Amino acid sequence: MVGNRDYTSVMARKGEIMKRSVGIDYSAFESGSIAFDYEGMMRETGYTLEEIIKIQSRAHVGNTPIIELRNLTALARKCAKPGFGARILIKDEAANPSGSFKARRAATAIYHAKKHGFKGVISATSGNYGAAVASQAAMAGLKCIVVQECYDSKGLGQPEIIEKARKCEALGAEVVQLSVGPELFYKFLLLLEDTGYFNASLYTPFGIAGIETLGYEIATQFQEKYGRCPDMVVCTNAGGGNVTGTARGLLKARADSIVVGASVNLAGLHMASDRQFNRKSFTTGHTGFGVPFASWPDRSDVPRSAARPLRYMDRYVTITQGSVFYITEALASLEGLEKGPAGNTSLAAAFALAQHMLKDQLILVQETEYTGAGKHVQPQLSFARENGIEVAFGDPKDEVPGENLILPSHPALIKATDVDLDHIRSSLIKTALAGGKVPTEGDIKFLAEETRKDEAFVKAIIAKLQED
Repeated sequence: MVGNRDYTSVMARKGEIMKRSVGIDYSAFESGSIAFDYEGMMRETGYTLEEIIKIQSRAHVGNTPIIELRNLTALARKCAKPGFGARILIKDEAANPSGSFKARRAATAIYHAKKHGFKGVISATSGNYGAAVASQAAMAGLKCIVVQECYDSKGLGQPEIIEKARKCEALGAEVVQLSVGPELFYKFLLLLEDTGYFNASLYTPFGIAGIETLGYEIATQFQEKYGRCPDMVVCTNAGGGNVTGTARGLLKARADSIVVGASVNLAGLHMASDRQFNRKSFTTGHTGFGVPFASWPDRSDVPRSAARPLRYMDRYVTITQGSVFYITEALASLEGLEKGPAGNTSLAAAFALAQHMLKDQLILVQETEYTGAGKHVQPQLSFARENGIEVAFGDPKDEVPGENLILPSHPALIKATDVDLDHIRSSLIKTALAGGKVPTEGDIKFLAEETRKDEAFVKAIIAKLQED
């Protein structure tokens, strides 16, 4: 029975709403303290990797091509020391039905929703995932609602987000467009309760298990084509699912590739700020999501997020907005491939990282995404100028998010900047202990797994926090 519809009452019911709409009793995996059974939660999907590959194959998802970027590699080598400049490759996930790797997430969730008798699905996302859910729902004959945060309080929306809304509608979804603020989660919960639809969240075990096929596919395709796995795999990082799923798939294939997360640097901009909402030129794959979700994954729209990137990242780097726009143009003009900005964030990072790797090494960007009218470089740059952002050529290190956007005056100026992962690990532990929680031995072990460090590291951080 539906209860009161005011904000406080709806938020108080979020646990029961989630349980009904996802079909997972998250409390079954809780320890009563900080720790929870992450792998037990992941097994809750009930599908093996092989079964998910079959589910995706029936929905025309996966088995996407790997493309070597010979001209971009040659350009990177001109900027590198002699003997350096790894071969740069991309996994062309834009070949999936909705034009991105998000189809892998959606295919598993939609299959599960239909199998369990749900009449429709709902997803809260302003990214490519909305189109993926809409596409897969259309194939399965399910209704689809996509809730998007599109506008500031003046009704202005970024071309890239509006483009994604158009794509969702073209695929038959009802799109609920909201302005920036806390309204989104409240509206999302109300829709789940009113419709009884399945919550096709980005962060359920179904979504992350769907991406595992990407990592597994990378390993098997590279073994067949090159006789070895890529030395480095670069994943654009926002909410952490892309890194988590890809790395888990690589591990299941026994690949030993270094996994690097990459985000656009938007330091200083607040994502929930109405004033700053349109002062960024990227709507996903940036530090506004990447850093907070890495330092505390359970801020997502489900009680426990299956996306936990700190468990899997070997490195985390940032790249500037101007560098991504430059590489987007370089990919089109040198390789004849026009792709959207999300995958090109990783490509800009890979272009810089390749210059520090030996020539015979292989570096893979594990996704591309579709592009469209609003996703192209010019609409985004024009929108930036209209919102008071200075656009100029120069050194990207001088870029200040929200104030200017610097296109590199030379490709050698494109640099990947390492994020201090130990700082993020410390932040995660601090958040876990908030409210004066005293960790058990089980919690210490759990936090060591969460941060991909040993128990001594966790105990040292806890001791430092207690001193402070």
